[in-house]
Amino acid sequence: MRVQAFMFYGCALFFLVTDIVYWLWSGDWTGTTALALAVGLAGLIGFYVHFTIRRLEGQNGGPLYEDDPEGNIADAAGELGFFSPHSWWPLFVAIGAAFMVLGAVFGWWLFLLGVAWTLMASIGLVFEYYRGHFSH
Repeated sequence: MRVQAFMFYGCALFFLVTDIVYWLWSGDWTGTTALALAVGLAGLIGFYVHFTIRRLEGQNGGPLYEDDPEGNIADAAGELGFFSPHSWWPLFVAIGAAFMVLGAVFGWWLFLLGVAWTLMASIGLVFEYYRGHFSH
């Protein structure tokens, strides 16, 4: 995965050069700012991927399975994490977000109702497996 980090660093460098050329030729602050934000975003993602890879390599004691040219698919087998198989909470979070968007259009009372709904649904989503039948 080290290649992905350098891909994003390359994108940041490309956007930086493009930003400088665009600013010198056009003098437009809007496009220059947008390109500068693209430089920051690509650099931030590259930085995150780069240091996440370094942390994972330290845990595994060597390069990751994706970076081994002689590696097999079975080398990366195992548990990848826990994924909720049947949760209704994302639907309720989406309904709350829809209320917030509609509230920005139709009235602040609906926006505040959407904020409360989203907050309660987010709490339910986060603590879903801490109580009841599915508690650990």
